[in-house]
Amino acid sequence: MPPNLTTSVPTSVSPPEMSPATKEMIARVRQMIPPMLEKFHKGQLGRVGVIGGSEDYTGAPYFSAMASARLGCDMSHVICTPTAATVIKSYSPNLMVHPLMRSSPSSPGNPTGSITSRDASSPSSGDTDATEIANRIIPLLDRLHVLVIGPGLGRDPLMQDTCALVIRAARDKGMPMVLDADALQLVQRDPALVRGYGLAVLTPNVVEFGRLTSALGVDEQVRRAREAAGETAKVEALARALGGVMVVQKGPKDYLSDGKVTFTVDLEGGRKRSGGQGDTLTGSIATFLGWRKAYLDGIWETGGRLKEEELVGLAVFGGSAITRECSRLAFAKKGRSLQASDLTDEVHTAFLNLFGEVDDDSGGARL
Repeated sequence: MPPNLTTSVPTSVSPPEMSPATKEMIARVRQMIPPMLEKFHKGQLGRVGVIGGSEDYTGAPYFSAMASARLGCDMSHVICTPTAATVIKSYSPNLMVHPLMRSSPSSPGNPTGSITSRDASSPSSGDTDATEIANRIIPLLDRLHVLVIGPGLGRDPLMQDTCALVIRAARDKGMPMVLDADALQLVQRDPALVRGYGLAVLTPNVVEFGRLTSALGVDEQVRRAREAAGETAKVEALARALGGVMVVQKGPKDYLSDGKVTFTVDLEGGRKRSGGQGDTLTGSIATFLGWRKAYLDGIWETGGRLKEEELVGLAVFGGSAITRECSRLAFAKKGRSLQASDLTDEVHTAFLNLFGEVDDDSGGARL
């Protein structure tokens, strides 16, 4: 007889364990989370836009935007190609989907070999020129607080060129940005896009992190200083090479650094590495960055205990903590069958586990 492979599924999951340093950081992050007050109006608690989504990749922008919405931002937008828009709209009516991106028409001379002409059977020049496409997207930035760029973007050259133009426009407007996935190809090729911009956050996976450190000569820098190099040496060197951009090095622990200050998120996560989990991270960070604006705007009595220069780091810490707790909760319930959508379902519980009911008071922590 085969062995009994039946396993029990827990009906509840114990609260997360935290180190003293993590408890202190969570308490600080909590101070920037706005309570739910009757005086607020729609949009004040965050308006997030996700740029990505192509014919072959529709899940990633959805997971990012839904994590942002489930965490508590007021409005989540997805800016994608027309073929992706139809699919993403079918996933949820809660997202605002804008089919403004365009991919390259397929042709024998297309070096990527992408079959993308289905976005427009007879594309006009306005659908094949990155500047014209970007000029249709850039006015939308005035309606947003934060941009996530990269989920489901792909490597189509027209989409990549369009995103580079939008990144420059968002930077000119002083808008926080989270860059992930194929948007990191842009940074790898042209680091000046984000270099010195303290409101940019990069969330590479292990392969993307390696490509960035190699392209920017960080590997050699760390190798030369091997005696003094610790486990955070590479992320710190990469952040410095990019002039103070916040970089997330994901792993058994998440290391977050802008080259001057480094944080460690040591909360337990799940052990299943399904695709799409990083999209929960980008969406969660984006919502915290939206709350950063609410904090700076003083829409509630914050007590003013946090300094503006530390808010980006706290936002990234909060997004990382939420994602790791989502992963832990989902893995405890689903085990090896865990999928990215299971993390989306755990966002609210993860928030309560880490931060409690913040509506009971407008400041302080209950840890």
